[in-house]
Amino acid sequence: MKEESYSTYQAKAQLSKLLRQVRNNKKIVITHHGRPVARLVPFEEEEQDLEQRLRQLTETGIIEAGADDVDARFAPLGRSPGALDRFLAERD
Repeated sequence: MKEESYSTYQAKAQLSKLLRQVRNNKKIVITHHGRPVARLVPFEEEEQDLEQRLRQLTETGIIEAGADDVDARFAPLGRSPGALDRFLAERD
């Protein structure tokens, strides 16, 4: 299905019409100076689990898959004794 495209000016002027189209399962692209900036799509009531949502975001290019070794990326930082005291002293 080809998506219809409207400029931001057109979308503001015809919002009710666009919402009726979306309610009828049409997808609308909003452009700004000819470049796509948003997409109006029908609201989906079904909830996705985390794995499905991550897969969807990866497929659309919004996020990228990271390294498999999560523990190595999120290793705890070492604590420096008295760091808060030094910070407060430098702040004054």
